[in-house]
Amino acid sequence: MALFMDLNVLFCADTKRMKSLIETAAHLGFSTVAINYVFEPKAKKQEVPSPMPISELIGKLPMVQGHSCPIRVLNRLTVVMSEASHFRPNASEYRPFDLLAVQPTTEKLFHAACMLCDVDIICILVTERLPFFFKRAPINGSIDRGVVFEVSYASALRDITMRRYTIANAVCLMESCKGKNVILSSAAEKALELRGPYDIVNLGVLFGLSDTDSKEAVTSTCRAVLLHAEARKTASGIVYTMKSQQKVLRDTADSEAPAAKRPKST
Repeated sequence: MALFMDLNVLFCADTKRMKSLIETAAHLGFSTVAINYVFEPKAKKQEVPSPMPISELIGKLPMVQGHSCPIRVLNRLTVVMSEASHFRPNASEYRPFDLLAVQPTTEKLFHAACMLCDVDIICILVTERLPFFFKRAPINGSIDRGVVFEVSYASALRDITMRRYTIANAVCLMESCKGKNVILSSAAEKALELRGPYDIVNLGVLFGLSDTDSKEAVTSTCRAVLLHAEARKTASGIVYTMKSQQKVLRDTADSEAPAAKRPKST
């Protein structure tokens, strides 16, 4: 059975509203949700918000509909980048969060996010018209690094103009990435803005995804995001070893020589 995930539920200090959001998500069949703390630096030395403990924010976790386990709740930080200095690589303030995302606002910052930023998710602007066009090179670079693109749908439920921008920006993205490394999430502020997993799958088809890619956008691709986040937080590097070319050529020559002329092994 597929495990559905919504990796973007907006944080609210009202514990009753957050509890209602999580309970509704569990009732709709989501096995994992991420509480999203949006950080938009507007002044120098502005502090990054700290995540509230899940036990204090929600209390007892509700059971997932159709499963015999409680819902899994993660913490996520989204940094809105209007300048390159707004995202600080390896900042200690980012470590308490399970997922790390950026939302670039210009083409130059989008290129930097795709090619350089060590994040898990790149958010696509859906509340207004994109100020740039997507290009294949940075998108392919992001796909190669295992970073995914996120399209949220809750804003399309609030206003008809935002609905138009959401569909247009999503279709533009799908034409460039061919449906690869895309997740669909809600960015819901209240329980009424959440939709069921199969409603989201149908919405993905409207955005230009195939049936298979649309279902993966709320299941397996989300799971890949969680694995990428675990690797980002724990792995510090990779060591790759290989035989030198000279050694390989010498071993080949020795194996082709007659048995009497081969060097004796000691």
